[in-house]
Amino acid sequence: MPGKDPGPQIKDKDQYEALRDKGYSKEKSARISNSKGAEKRGGSRDDYADRTREEIYSEAKKADIKGRSTMSKKELIHALRNN
Repeated sequence: MPGKDPGPQIKDKDQYEALRDKGYSKEKSARISNSKGAEKRGGSRDDYADRTREEIYSEAKKADIKGRSTMSKKELIHALRNN
């Protein structure tokens, strides 16, 4: 994204570019970078690596991850993070 100006409607251009670099869509990046206090929202979550497979499986069940019963702990973590 370097070198491209997202336009005057984007309030926080650095945040917008960082989100685009992470793979977010233009619309989602703009919505997040233009929202008031976006950098302050959201909490920290326990690291999945510190949990048992059963705990992670329970989270995957709540998120309705398909194929979770045959997934390893590593695969469950990946599915939850990319859901």
